[in-house]
Amino acid sequence: MTTSTPPTALTAARTTGGLNATYLRLELRRLVRNRRTVIFSLVMPPVFFLIFGMNSEYKTEDAGNGNVTAWILVSMALYGALLTATAGGASVSVERAQGWTRQLRLTPLRPAVYVATKLAAAMTLGAVSVAVTMLVGLVTGGASMPFTAWVSCALIAWAGSIVFAAFGLFMGYLLPAENVMQILGPVLALLSFAGGLFVPLGDNWFADVAKATPTYGLAELTRAPLGDGFSWVAVVNVVAWAAVFSLGAAWRYRKDTARV
Repeated sequence: MTTSTPPTALTAARTTGGLNATYLRLELRRLVRNRRTVIFSLVMPPVFFLIFGMNSEYKTEDAGNGNVTAWILVSMALYGALLTATAGGASVSVERAQGWTRQLRLTPLRPAVYVATKLAAAMTLGAVSVAVTMLVGLVTGGASMPFTAWVSCALIAWAGSIVFAAFGLFMGYLLPAENVMQILGPVLALLSFAGGLFVPLGDNWFADVAKATPTYGLAELTRAPLGDGFSWVAVVNVVAWAAVFSLGAAWRYRKDTARV
């Protein structure tokens, strides 16, 4: 458990202002041991791609610089990154239930370092999720897009998922430990539909509303290398939600541990 983190490691993190390497290793080890997290990270995204993206018609239908299969592959890679990052951040709810976050208030570990370490662990597992999903798409041979799109889409999906790592951390402080992902899982699915991650939004009133959802910006930017086009609206969307979730997570951490 993370409660075994030695005080010297926490002190070092406070002095340097950087990530706590010992704490980060413990976080990664704990995430990997969680079967539900592993299923979210490594199984669901590629399985969804194989189910929804391998239609023979999709392989021959163009979608920007690639085909529809590639469009679905990129979307599933991002969805997997979002699920993984959210689950990693939301794991803080378990620590709260066990009283660990309150104990951290008695150590030299600063709130910023604690939050950064949780985000880094979630992002590391998210990188594995994106890599596995994209590898399945490459091996099956159905997805067609330029090499630069393969690399760019994967990197954007991974980097952008930090928004939902912060979201998971924020929600982990607001929701009970026993059912946090049971709540956030369906919420992410609804946000993904609403933000145009699973299906094109088209040109209607719903597309305008979708621009305010947390998933819209990431979906647009991740698929931009496929020819969907770069959008400053998507950039503003991502930055705004990243700020909201990060500040919310730091605020809730301070409020939660202040009760010691």
